Amino acid sequence: MARKYILVSGGVISGIGKGVIASSTGLLLKTLGLNVTAIKIDPYMNIDAGTMAPTEHGEVFVLDDGGEVDLDLGNYERYLNVTLGRENNITTGKIYREVIEKERRGDYLGKTVQVIPHVTDAIQDWVERVSQIPVDESALAPDVCIIELGGTVGDIESAPFVEAMRQFQFRVGQENFALIHVSLVPSINGELKTKPTQASIRDLRGLGLNPDLIACRCPAPLPLSVTSKVSMFCHVAPSQVLAVHDVSSLYHVPILLKEQGLIEFLQKRLKLDEVVTDEARIQRGIKLMTNWKALTVGHDRLFDKVSIVLVGKYTSLQDSYTSVVKSLEHSALQCARKLTITWVEASDLETEAQHERPQEYHAAWQAVCTANGILVPGGFGVRGTEGMIAAAKWAREKKVPYLGICLGFQIAVIEYARNVVGISNAHSAELDSNTPDPVIIFMPEISKTHLGGTMRLGLRPTIFQPKTEWSKVRQLYGGAGTIWERHRHRYEVNPSYVDRIEAKGLIFTGKDEKGERMQVAELKEHPYYAGLQAHPEFCTRPLNPSPAYLGFIAASCGVLDEQIIRQKDYIPPHPESHLKYPSPIPPSTETFPAEPNGSTL
Repeated sequence: MARKYILVSGGVISGIGKGVIASSTGLLLKTLGLNVTAIKIDPYMNIDAGTMAPTEHGEVFVLDDGGEVDLDLGNYERYLNVTLGRENNITTGKIYREVIEKERRGDYLGKTVQVIPHVTDAIQDWVERVSQIPVDESALAPDVCIIELGGTVGDIESAPFVEAMRQFQFRVGQENFALIHVSLVPSINGELKTKPTQASIRDLRGLGLNPDLIACRCPAPLPLSVTSKVSMFCHVAPSQVLAVHDVSSLYHVPILLKEQGLIEFLQKRLKLDEVVTDEARIQRGIKLMTNWKALTVGHDRLFDKVSIVLVGKYTSLQDSYTSVVKSLEHSALQCARKLTITWVEASDLETEAQHERPQEYHAAWQAVCTANGILVPGGFGVRGTEGMIAAAKWAREKKVPYLGICLGFQIAVIEYARNVVGISNAHSAELDSNTPDPVIIFMPEISKTHLGGTMRLGLRPTIFQPKTEWSKVRQLYGGAGTIWERHRHRYEVNPSYVDRIEAKGLIFTGKDEKGERMQVAELKEHPYYAGLQAHPEFCTRPLNPSPAYLGFIAASCGVLDEQIIRQKDYIPPHPESHLKYPSPIPPSTETFPAEPNGSTL
């Protein structure tokens, strides 16, 4: 049976919600028992997202294979419960690199290399090849591939991709290709305006693509008169106009689309009833829909709150911490609590801020002192780190649940070394290259002189050490001796200081497979004080939260013991084939700059 392709494009403005609609569409197709994969097209020239500041384009999401990709791939993995690879993210840089490499090899046999057909063919070949790669435990090729075209139709940088998709619909057959166009219907002085959508559809048609469904992003449900107007002026049936209005939670979007007939339309348009599946997959799909409905209903009925303060470097753009927020949300839902996050710029906690920005300083400390839990996420560079250290000290001394991720893990080690072990000059070699006591050092896997290829990336094992059965983190992972999480860092805890630190009570319960790299640190006599060198937020799922975050939220709610009991049956989201070490992940070959203007994650 031919594979089905669903393209999700956007018009009027970027950031309109294409990723959520693409993920929700894939989820609904999974409830039919279909295998679904997803591809994100980003028209920027970068090879990948690894060199971009989070304040530039949001979070850099890391995959099992070490790919550094757009944050939308995180949405796909979470909604579809799949494991994607770096090739599921296409960029202009990747396509042009491939075409130029072919030209240099002489693959084009002396032809003049042009955007059409060479670049557009390369895009189509890439999509067709990646759409066949299995993405879950079934090891079966996907039945459906969701393709999200980033940016806005009409942008000059996305033109080759739009043209490639115009050609692609004929390559695969129009009965195997559907297009969902996401557009904006804004409210101006209380009146819903359809002209932006009309103009967007006109641009789309002028480029050779006809929408099968128009998803109208709007502040409230569309009246019938507005739906009819979009239908009339955009040349589609009223049933092909979907109102995707603002909802209390993004987890409602799949249900919203289902109620408007998305499944029935795609079944008819793509002849999905002809796709061969089996009873086991159909039953899994039915169970998925049941669980998802329970998740959304449960979200609406939450009354008890849990207050978390996030002490970060990039709080000016909250998309910098998308996966962290999702992990907290999933964990709060599991603990039946309504999540409240207070964003604190780390530098506002530093003593200099008391004089330079007294209002921000006192507001930041008010948030830290009243929170149920304190989270310090990842980041690079010195800015704000003394504020993070102060927050970690408060959490440790006041017995407030603390979770440190990547940099936050290293912050906890530095704070403990300074204030408990007595190494007053303890610091990170990344943050102060002249520190006499570098408790955090550069430990590259390859070269000490080149940034490219030296970042520790992708899925890696953590081995819990002997006599660590008491470890709360270990118990949250079901008591497993080995756990797997994704990494993105260069600096590590200096092995020379480990014995002195552990002698004073901060125990490195988890290490790498060689016992050289410290990967989990915990305080035994604390409600929950844990740091992980990895980024467990990259593997969270709405129905299967990240254990480290779940423990943090449970401790902040005062229900950690009950949650640990429930975690005995924890099943990790990774395919079994990925759980091998030495790691099968090849090292990255891209370069990574130092922090530009204090803003690289």
